[in-house]
Amino acid sequence: MIFSTLAVGGTLVLSSCSVANSEQVEGDAGAASDTIRVVLSQEPPTLEACEANLTSTGVVVRSNVTQPLVERNPTTGDIEPLLATEWEATSDTEWTFKLRDDVTFHDGTPFDAEAAAFTIDRAVNSDLGCNVEGYVFGDDDLVVEAVDETTLKVTTASPDPILPLRLSFVEIVPTSTSSEEKVREPIGTGPYAIEQWDAGQRITLAAYEGFWGDAPAYPKAEYQWRSEGTVRAAMITSGEADIAMGIGPDDGIGELGVSYPNNETIALRLTGEIAPLDDARVREAINYAVDKETIVSSLYGGTDKVAAQLIPEGVVGHNPDLEPWPFDLDRAKELVAEAKADGVPVDTKITLVTRSAQFPKVTELSQVLQEQLSQAGLNVELKTVETSQHLQYQLRPFVTNEGPIALLVQHGNQAGDAAFTVEQYMTSTGAQSTFGTPEFDAMIEEAGLTEGEDRQSAYEEVFAYQNENVVQFAMIAHQTGIIGKAAGVDYEPNSSSGDELRLSEMTPAN
Repeated sequence: MIFSTLAVGGTLVLSSCSVANSEQVEGDAGAASDTIRVVLSQEPPTLEACEANLTSTGVVVRSNVTQPLVERNPTTGDIEPLLATEWEATSDTEWTFKLRDDVTFHDGTPFDAEAAAFTIDRAVNSDLGCNVEGYVFGDDDLVVEAVDETTLKVTTASPDPILPLRLSFVEIVPTSTSSEEKVREPIGTGPYAIEQWDAGQRITLAAYEGFWGDAPAYPKAEYQWRSEGTVRAAMITSGEADIAMGIGPDDGIGELGVSYPNNETIALRLTGEIAPLDDARVREAINYAVDKETIVSSLYGGTDKVAAQLIPEGVVGHNPDLEPWPFDLDRAKELVAEAKADGVPVDTKITLVTRSAQFPKVTELSQVLQEQLSQAGLNVELKTVETSQHLQYQLRPFVTNEGPIALLVQHGNQAGDAAFTVEQYMTSTGAQSTFGTPEFDAMIEEAGLTEGEDRQSAYEEVFAYQNENVVQFAMIAHQTGIIGKAAGVDYEPNSSSGDELRLSEMTPAN
């Protein structure tokens, strides 16, 4: 099927919308400035384009500084054109993309098929260890060919019915980008270019005058970061910021808080090949020991939903028949005791690793989880780390000298397809998976080759098998996001906003 060119971006924005003389009221800073001011929960570790799938990086870079060939509409789930105008599968393993011919990078060089081929090769086939490689493509390389200036051919190792969706995660950079090392500040084709990064203080973007699409409403964007949700909320209510990310229900944002389904799921990922977590009874005990209902109601005001799997409703492959593990502390204690009687060293320290400022009330949640697992008879020590250190636990190659680990993960499937969850989190060699089985690997591989209703059914079986036979995870909750938004800004968050905050969709309120 050939996808014809559509209007790109989904939102028509205005240019030169300064209203500097407008009267400013509480929470109305955005109406009185040419700069849209965003406050994040943490400073991005990098803005490297091939790391844009990391939430802390993507929220600044994706669709603002850099752009992919195609993008997924977060509302409809449809794949829509961006730097590519149309595409078709020319065989089971070959796809051909037609590209725009009116696009330049921020350094003035033209975007063409050579740049697209270079970017894909750099992100997927190189030894850089890009997050997008493990998250989206796994171990398989792609063969890319620039047929001419506006024609790109991509060949997969095996049939891949969702290749265009996978490529929506590859942010295009020029051929001048280093292929030997990652870069801190990328050059892209987006509506904004990086103007300055004052480490530890702020990142400033400026609208790119040569942008091929409609000029964004705000000529500049400024990002700051504050770890405390109450501080971020106060910056909105006091007029110091226009958008605040990661707001909690008790942070005091009031009517300036906007809720949205963010597709994020939180769970404990267990190292299933290190004692005592190598014993399935211990992993099951952890599932029974986590009081998910109380966590959702007491910490998150009932806005989150207890989870039975790593993807929420609405993602292809979600299994509606799976029930969450019930809270049963007595059963958890029994399983631990059984394992101990059989010689399993259940007294071995298990490190519960969490990331500071990862999401609202993560500190309180971490303490609750430590207490609940300890009550089951396990020796649990809490360790809180910053983003860069957390990646050593989150992504291969994992930390290997700290014994068994229960890692608190927050997984958002913004692609809308279970493949982007199971390939990285559940296969034996997945970028964020600690173990698997040959049988499970084969099941996941077969599911990835299916389409339509068969795909839905195949992935439903995958999630059921994980819960019954593998138990690498202790699911906790599907989250609901809250952003703070000044009254002077028009912006409607969607399921992708937590990972891809599109500045071009923000305009001064009328």
